[in-house]
Amino acid sequence: MDQANILIIGGGIVGCAIAVELSRHWPDVFLLEQYPRLGMGTSTRNSGVIHSGIYYPRNSLKARHCLEGNRLSFEFCEKHNVAHRRTGKLVVAGDSAEEAALAALKNRGEANGVEGLRLIGPSEIRAREPHVAGVAALDVPSTGIVSAEELVRAYARIAVSQGANIVTHARVVSLAADKNSVRVGAHIGDMPGSQTEIASNQAARWDPQTDRSSETVANEVGEEEIEARCVINSAGLYADDIAALLGNRSWKIYPVRGEYCEVRGAKSSLINGLVYPLPHADGLSLGMHFTKTLWGTTLIGPTAKYVEGKENYERDRLPVSYFLPGARHLLPELDETDLHLAYSGLRPKLVPPTEHGIADFVITRDPQASNVIHLAGIESPGLTAAPSIARHVRELVSEVLA
Repeated sequence: MDQANILIIGGGIVGCAIAVELSRHWPDVFLLEQYPRLGMGTSTRNSGVIHSGIYYPRNSLKARHCLEGNRLSFEFCEKHNVAHRRTGKLVVAGDSAEEAALAALKNRGEANGVEGLRLIGPSEIRAREPHVAGVAALDVPSTGIVSAEELVRAYARIAVSQGANIVTHARVVSLAADKNSVRVGAHIGDMPGSQTEIASNQAARWDPQTDRSSETVANEVGEEEIEARCVINSAGLYADDIAALLGNRSWKIYPVRGEYCEVRGAKSSLINGLVYPLPHADGLSLGMHFTKTLWGTTLIGPTAKYVEGKENYERDRLPVSYFLPGARHLLPELDETDLHLAYSGLRPKLVPPTEHGIADFVITRDPQASNVIHLAGIESPGLTAAPSIARHVRELVSEVLA
C-alpha cells in the first residue's frame, strides 16, 4: 500500500492551487484526478474572469476568498507568466428601474473591501463601450481575465516542482478513516459511462512539460489503495459523492449548465472588454455577459439551467435564438446570424432548483472523520478564490497534522 502525508482528490484549479500551497510545507503530497488531463471540468469551462468580490454577502467565504484571491491570482499570473489581463468591467443598468440595484451592488462591493468602484453615466459608458446600451454602470477596475487552461497547468507545474505527485486516470471509489489515517481506494482507468474521451486505461503521473500523463503508475485497470494522514476532498461536481463515501450526506450538488455563444463576423469587434448585466435576483448566476477574450474573440453567456447528470454538457443544448434577447439588452445591434453556439460548462450548485439564493462555499473538516477536509459548492468565484482557499485549507491541514 502506498502512503502519503496528504492526498488531494480532484485536479481542477482549486485542487492544483491547494497542491501548490501544501507542497511548500509538507512532503509526500499526492493529487488524484479521475480524468486524463487536469481541469477538464468546471475549471476551464467558464468565462475565465478574475472577479473582484462585489457580488457576495459580507463576511461570507465567497467574499473573503474572492477579495484575497483576486490579489493573489494577479500576483501568481504575473510571477509565472500566465496569460491574463487586468481589464476592469462594467455592470450595466439598461434602464432607470435598474439603477437602485446597481447602487446596492456598489455598496455591497465596498462593504466587502473592493476598492475603486464608481457609478458612471451614459457618456462614460459610451467612451468605454460605444455600442453598449445603458443609463448607468458600475465600473469595477479590479476585474480581469485569465487563460484558465494555463492557470491550471501553472499551478500543477509549480506543485510538481515542489515535490507533489499528480496522478491522472485515478478515480476515488472508497474512503475508510480511523484516528490516524484514511485509506483511499482508487479505480484505475476509465470512468464507467463517462462522455469524456479517455485515451488510456492506465493511471499515470502528470507531466508538467507536456500537460499529459507520462510515467505509468499501474499497468492494468484495477484498484489501488493509498493510506494518507490527511485527505482533502476537492472533487468539484463530485464532492458530495466523495463525502458520501464516508457516510457524510450534509450536502447535495446540483449541476447547473452554463452555455456560451460566440459573436462572429464584423460585430465581434463591438465589445472592447467585460460587460455584465445586473446579476439574477434569485442568485442563480451573474447573468449573460460579454467577454472579450485574451485571443480577441467575443463570447456571450453563460446561461444557467439545472440539468440531470454531472457529465451533461451537450444534451438538449439551447438554440442560438435563446441568447438573442439577453445579448440585445446590452448590445442592441446584434442579430441572430451574428451568434454561433460555443462551449458549455457545469457549476456545482448547492442550492436546489426549488429554492433561491446564494449558497456559500463549504470548507470544513468532516464531523466524524476529522482528518478529511471537504470543499463543496466551489462554483464562481472559485477560479479567482483558489489561492486564498488553498491558504484556508493549509490552516485546516495544520490542525490535522499537528
